[in-house]
Amino acid sequence: MSLSNEQRVELPVVEAPEHPARRVFLKAAAGAVGCVYAGMIGYPVYRYLESPVEKAAAAAAVSEVSLPKADALPPGSALMFKFGAGPALLIHQKDGSWSAMSAVCTHLACTVQYEPERDRIFCACHGGVYDPKTGANVSGPPPRPLDQFKVAVGAGSVTVTRG
Repeated sequence: MSLSNEQRVELPVVEAPEHPARRVFLKAAAGAVGCVYAGMIGYPVYRYLESPVEKAAAAAAVSEVSLPKADALPPGSALMFKFGAGPALLIHQKDGSWSAMSAVCTHLACTVQYEPERDRIFCACHGGVYDPKTGANVSGPPPRPLDQFKVAVGAGSVTVTRG
């Protein structure tokens, strides 16, 4: 049985229902991915910009460190210790004098080491060399000397104070 054109019934066109839940989810997911990406970029920048403030606050909080039994340090040797938030270096010079300074290279903040056999303070990161008595930059890329501290030697301890 075939229907003629006059007998055909037009059915309404039914569109597929929209899925607002899917659209909301995709927008939320794209927003979350954007936030994570912004955080991955922003956090290192924030830490870089904030770190000098943190270091300055921590360094200002400590003005003196007492090192028990450091007076027994033999001449020509050194002792690494913590002064505030950073490392520091106490050197008993071969001539019997004492010096103390920050052990943070002024070039890119690497930790320096005392090399008694070469009578120098050396930064292995980029070859910076400092004078062990004064902390003055001798060669390499360091732009300025190491920060100096005052040393007071007493019976049974050495006291290091901010200069």
